[in-house]
Amino acid sequence: MKPFSKIISIITPFDKANVDTDQIIPKQFLKSIKKSGFGPNLFDAWRYEDEGYPGQDNSIRPLNNEFVMNKKKFLGSEVLIAKDNFGCGSSREHAPQALIRWGIRAIIGESFAEIFYSNCIAIGIPCFTLSKELIQKIQKYIDDKFLFLEIDLKKSLAKSKDLNFNLEIK
Repeated sequence: MKPFSKIISIITPFDKANVDTDQIIPKQFLKSIKKSGFGPNLFDAWRYEDEGYPGQDNSIRPLNNEFVMNKKKFLGSEVLIAKDNFGCGSSREHAPQALIRWGIRAIIGESFAEIFYSNCIAIGIPCFTLSKELIQKIQKYIDDKFLFLEIDLKKSLAKSKDLNFNLEIK
C-alpha cells in the first residue's frame, strides 16, 4: 500500500458493537490463498440478502439496501467510525485485508480487538480511538447530516466543516 499522511473522505457510521472478524469476512471466503476476493465479500452476510460462496458473481446478488455500506451516500467512503470492540473474535488477518481491498483506509472506534488492531497497523490501516461520547456525537451528526472528514495522520487530527477533534492511537 502506498504511504499517505492525509485522508479526505466521507465517513461511514458502523453502528454495531462487538463486530467480529467472522462478520467482517465470513469463513467460506478464507479458502483462497489469493487476497483478491476479500473486498467484494466484506460483511457479506450483512451486505447481501442471500448466502455467498467463493467465486460467485456478486454483481447479480440481491443487496440488503438497509445495510449502511450499501447506501449511496456512503459509497466510496474510506473511513469507518465504529463502536466498542471492533474486530473481536478470531485472529485472522483476512479481516483487515477485506477492509483495505474494499477501500477502507482508516477506522475510528471506541476500541479494537488487540490482534485485529495489530493486523490493521501491519497493512497500513490506522485505527484511532475516541471516547464513547464523542463516537455517539459523531454518529448522530452523520445521521442528521453528511460528514466529509479530513484526517491528518501526522497531527492525529480530524476536522470537518462543523467538527474538529483529536484522534488517539490506541
